[in-house]
Amino acid sequence: MHESGEDYIETIYLLKKKKGTVRSIDVANELGFSRPSVSRAVGILKDNGLITVADDGELVLTEEGLKTAKSVYEKHKNLTTFLMMTTGVNEIIAENDACRIEHIISPETFKGIKKFIKEHKEQK
Repeated sequence: MHESGEDYIETIYLLKKKKGTVRSIDVANELGFSRPSVSRAVGILKDNGLITVADDGELVLTEEGLKTAKSVYEKHKNLTTFLMMTTGVNEIIAENDACRIEHIISPETFKGIKKFIKEHKEQK
């Protein structure tokens, strides 16, 4: 999946947790994208079996979509924590950088980062 698709899936996931229901306009507002751009992305996500669109316009993650969203979000949170722990940058910078890194990091490197975080927390 492309970076933008992962961003959309993660945004839908987080908005669902925060608001309960998510529509395209919510995603557009959250990401600062135009409604036509979001509409196109929603169509692609739907075609890929990651979301469904209810009759009332609610965006609903499929089982595969939820799995993908949780994976992207896990990377985002762990990378943010790792960057703050190891570089001393503030949360805003760490979040922005994590958002870029989460799309390209190898599974092996991510596994190592999770191990590092776990070991560091256990030492405290």
